[in-house]
Amino acid sequence: MTTQTLDALDRLESEAIHIFREVAGEFDRPVILFSGGKDSTVLLHLAVKAFWPAPVPFPLLHVDTGHNLDEVIEFRDRTVERYGLRLVVASVQDFIDDGRLEERPDGTRNPLQTVPLLDSITSNKFDAVFGGGRRDEERARAKERIFSLRNSFGQWEPRRQRPELWNLYNGRHRAGEHVRVFPLSNWTELDVWRYIQRENIDLPSIYYAHQREVFQRDGMWLTAGPWFGPNADETVEELTVRYRTVGDGSCTGAIRSDAADIEAVIAEVSASRLTERGATRADDRLSEAAMEDRKREGYF
Repeated sequence: MTTQTLDALDRLESEAIHIFREVAGEFDRPVILFSGGKDSTVLLHLAVKAFWPAPVPFPLLHVDTGHNLDEVIEFRDRTVERYGLRLVVASVQDFIDDGRLEERPDGTRNPLQTVPLLDSITSNKFDAVFGGGRRDEERARAKERIFSLRNSFGQWEPRRQRPELWNLYNGRHRAGEHVRVFPLSNWTELDVWRYIQRENIDLPSIYYAHQREVFQRDGMWLTAGPWFGPNADETVEELTVRYRTVGDGSCTGAIRSDAADIEAVIAEVSASRLTERGATRADDRLSEAAMEDRKREGYF
């Protein structure tokens, strides 16, 4: 009798699929956060595998800052159409237009996503929210459980984190509370890219090296757009770059790179000593505890 052994990616995939099925059995109205980025695209791919040949039984939710790169929005819409899913869009711009939010002086909208996110969770009565967060990304995310309880205000309370022994997940919550679920918690950026390669997963073109007009601010290469840049003293250059992560255009930087295919990207990520958030996200540089502060307020 031949015994088939699972490699590291097989084990990570199996764990994530198990989590999706656990949530489907425990919760009434789950939703998958989907930005069109690599992590949420892998998350959706895993959800498709978890329930195949049935359709994914959850809608997608995108908290749209209005400062997205065109390639990402086109990919988002194409993916939703491909799988025949329902997409709920929580628009930061709508909240600014009706006075519930105010534009920040620095132009970044990432911190403004929390209110539309919580409003959408409440109005749609979502009780489980899948996210693509990974523990290797940032120290606050390293503290979080796979099933992360949020109180009735959507806030994360580290002291209320529950033990998760033997892959047993506690989804109990009071009325008005919800649970954030992170099936990719134990993955690394390199795991994600190797899985994308193995499964031949399509991504927005910005993840691979391309020519782009960019300007430098605070050590990052930003794309010119409706997000307060470039300033008069910032010079626009055409460079070969790629993005390691998808986010608000005002605070998500590209990196100079010649990695035009997935093999080259994997080699580049393997040699990197900085996570994608540490290397290219200005909003995480606001303070040592920037991410944890936002998570306590209800952020992803």
